[in-house]
Amino acid sequence: MLKIAVIGGDGTGPEVVAEGLKVLDAVAKKHRFQYTLTRFDFGGARYLRTGDVLPEGAVEELRAFDAIYLGAIGHPDVPPGVLEKGILLELRFRLDQYINLRPVKLYEGVDCPLKDKGPADIDFVVVRENTEDLYVGSGGFAHKGTDMEVATQIMLATYVGVERCVRYAFELTRKRNRRKLLTLVAKTNVLTFAHDLWWRVFNQVAKEYPDVKTDYNHVDACCMWMVKSPELYDVIVTPNMFGDIITDLGAMIQGGMGIASGGNINPGGVSMYEPIGGSAPKYTGKNVINPLAAIGALAMLLRHSGKLAQAADDVDAAVMKVVKRLKSLSAGKMGYSTTEVGTMVAESL
Repeated sequence: MLKIAVIGGDGTGPEVVAEGLKVLDAVAKKHRFQYTLTRFDFGGARYLRTGDVLPEGAVEELRAFDAIYLGAIGHPDVPPGVLEKGILLELRFRLDQYINLRPVKLYEGVDCPLKDKGPADIDFVVVRENTEDLYVGSGGFAHKGTDMEVATQIMLATYVGVERCVRYAFELTRKRNRRKLLTLVAKTNVLTFAHDLWWRVFNQVAKEYPDVKTDYNHVDACCMWMVKSPELYDVIVTPNMFGDIITDLGAMIQGGMGIASGGNINPGGVSMYEPIGGSAPKYTGKNVINPLAAIGALAMLLRHSGKLAQAADDVDAAVMKVVKRLKSLSAGKMGYSTTEVGTMVAESL
């Protein structure tokens, strides 16, 4: 029995999650597995109503589930950072979801903004460290609001945090068995403390994986090469801040946010899966948002939740079929409604 916590969240989040659950029902019937859903109303509407971001005991309650399925967090009436820090970062840190996993794959039939690049050229995975770096929020202000103000934010890296992320990336590279190439993306020439640790740990762990080739890019060079020659990449491992940036670049070269999915992974605990595109409040209730990223996130949930890899592969295959029928991946331009796209994927199963 697969126990799933569902957080529809804000904006179009509940709409795309509904289509993902429609697909879950179809694939569960096909593969004859059972699941339960428990819904949580965490998000902007709850915060505006109660003043609570996450109620007391919420994190401990979520630990009891096999996975969390998230729609989106972000409300136009809530100041930036309140929900993102209070829900997304809080869950990532408290549930120790130390890997942010972002597949970057161009599907056949999807327009790519890169000239002469096709599905064979864009098929890699970014492993982003997810619980350290600038996102820890270590720092503060002095003389705030004056012309003498000083603001600091510390780029934190620990040996334990770096080593477990790097090791996960090596294992994934070996398991993918594609090019068996793992590229560290950092900025060792300038960030000579935190990223020196990344460099040393990367090379130390590499000795245990002689079958995996290694490479290194400065993050600015990586941004250039991802546009010029994305076929160079198989698996990328990178610190939290740089991973946040390059995964959005990756989403664009695979066709846009409408197809980009991600997982916040704790290999030994509960993980959380989500579409990358955000809450898109201007499209709320219009039945025009693309649900394929949320459906892709569901496939990731199945793949990482035990013995359901074949079910996940079937969902991915159904998405690949349906995406060829869409006029565009953009909201309102697909040629179909949100609910129609979800039904098409479910019926393809």
